[in-house]
Formats: sequence, structure tokens, C-alpha cells
Amino acid sequence: MGIFVPSINAALNMIKRLLPPIKWRLPVMIISSVFLGLILFLLYVSKAYSYLSDNPNTCMNCHIMAPQYATWFHSSHREVAHCNDCHVPHNNVFNKYYFKAKDGMRHATMFTLRKEPQVIFIREEGAEVVHKNCIRCHSKLLTDPKLASTVAEHNGHRTDRKCWECHREVPHGRVNSLSSVPNAKVPLPESPVPDWIKEYTNNN
Repeated sequence: MGIFVPSINAALNMIKRLLPPIKWRLPVMIISSVFLGLILFLLYVSKAYSYLSDNPNTCMNCHIMAPQYATWFHSSHREVAHCNDCHVPHNNVFNKYYFKAKDGMRHATMFTLRKEPQVIFIREEGAEVVHKNCIRCHSKLLTDPKLASTVAEHNGHRTDRKCWECHREVPHGRVNSLSSVPNAKVPLPESPVPDWIKEYTNNN
């Protein structure tokens, strides 16, 4: 019992040293509460919690992904694979969420600063992940003796290039921008503005 007493006292002393002087505690608590509230509101508005799921509707938090969502939704992959099945590594759970967080922060930053390109192309790191996931799901096709005997240069094609260099329409078609899919009618993200503010601005 005596061993724990000094460690508890040391912890309490350290906490006391970290706390501001008594006359500053109330202002510090108020400012900290304001910042915490802003952070929580930002997480709510950005729907940050939705990125922990595998729901493909999450990609629609940014309207610029409407063509990609619409073309996937009308493809055969819709029945068997969602966005994360293709675009996130699956070798282990830590790498999966690390990649999601890193890629998500880059996407969120570009979208917030309005730096997203009109024509979206996958980056090399993301392309490598998608390629590995193609192989993960379709590994039997890569070793199919029927294909090896009937498709010219089958072995060369499957080892020297990315899958979509041949399978160009899978699953998004030849789509790169909002203007190339004018009929991509998908639900836009809900407005984070409360109803009472909308009513107030509409009346004035």
C-alpha cells in the first residue's frame, strides 16, 4: 500500500503544476469549452463519424464524387463490393484505418480549400491499393488455365500492367468529372444549417 502513496502524490502534484493559477481557471475553462464545442460541431457537420463505416453513401458527403458513386451504383460491382472493398487496403485492420484517415484528411483538406481538380484521377498510392484488391477478389481468374491457353499474352498482361489498363470500364466507366455524367442524379449531402436559421434567412 505504501508503494502507491508516493506515486499518487506525484501524480497530484503534476496535475497541480499543469493547472493555471486560480484567477485564470474560469477564463481557461470557458475558452477550452468554446474550442471543444467548435471541434465537436465541426465533427458533426463534416459527418466524421460516418467515415468509420463501410457505407458507400459516405462518399457522397462530397458532391464531387457523384459521378463515381452513380457509375458504381449502376455497375455489377454494386452487388459484391463497396468503395472500401476496392479503395482501402485489407492486409490488416490498422493499415486499413491508417490509410482511410490519411486519404480522408487529404480529401477533406482539398475539398475545404476548394482545391479539388475538375477531372479526378486516382493517385499512384491509391492505384496500387485498388490493383491489389482486384487481385485479392479475382485471384482465380489470374490462374485460370482456360484464359491462359486462349488469351494471347495472358501471363504478360496480368503481371506487367494494372488490371484497368485492359478492363477500362470497370466499375466506373470512362468517367472523370461531374460534366461527363450529366445524369448522375444522386442525393446531395444534407445541409448542416439548422432549420431555424434557414427560416430566418428565408423570411429576411
